[in-house]
Amino acid sequence: MNWRDAAACSEEDPELFFPISGSGLGMVQISEAKAVCGRCPVTSRCLEWALGAGPMEGVWGGTTESERRALRGRTTRERLGEAGRTAV
Repeated sequence: MNWRDAAACSEEDPELFFPISGSGLGMVQISEAKAVCGRCPVTSRCLEWALGAGPMEGVWGGTTESERRALRGRTTRERLGEAGRTAV
């Protein structure tokens, strides 16, 4: 079975996960989308996918675009740091 088949969002309106802004009503929408992610049994798989080959837009794995951007940057820095330590 594909992890997406078990996703809580599969029963929701997809537009909920693609807010048009990060303020005002967009923040309410983000909060509602994250609440769905909070009760989802495959949130970690979704986030892993979103951090890898997934799209930048929308709420995926309980994170927003900017939150995933920060996670990607941190992950890249950690990898670069580890590579530098092992190269010595």
